[in-house]
Amino acid sequence: MKYEIKELPEVRVAYLRYKGPFGAGIGEFWKEVFTPWQKAYGLVGKVTYGVAQDDPSTTPASECRYDACVEVSADYEAKPPAQLGSIPAGRYAVAQFKGTADQVPAAWGEFFGQLQAEGKAAEGVCFERYPADYAMDPDTGVFTSELCIPVKA
Repeated sequence: MKYEIKELPEVRVAYLRYKGPFGAGIGEFWKEVFTPWQKAYGLVGKVTYGVAQDDPSTTPASECRYDACVEVSADYEAKPPAQLGSIPAGRYAVAQFKGTADQVPAAWGEFFGQLQAEGKAAEGVCFERYPADYAMDPDTGVFTSELCIPVKA
């Protein structure tokens, strides 16, 4: 998988948490829960992030946590059920992804495997980054995002 090494800044986010198996359920969460919340609070047209809090290879599927996030200003006050957090600054391997929600887990597996084989993967937060003008093809379900994994200095 092709990737670039980038220094990314810290990002303040508001997020809603999904708990359950990774894969198609996350896509439904974005569509049915996160996007309506994002629209209701005027947070459309901003960069969004998907942050896996657990490793699905070592955490039972029912216990896996995933945060759907949107960039917010320093003075933004989140109202429940939203929470505030940040995505840490750091050095990341960034790969382009284009596909459907059910193809995301395999892409992550391939990317992690490659970075581990190269000895570059580091501990830290991994995330998907979606552009402010994000759009999914309504007919095919295809979308683009960036997969970001922390790497060693």
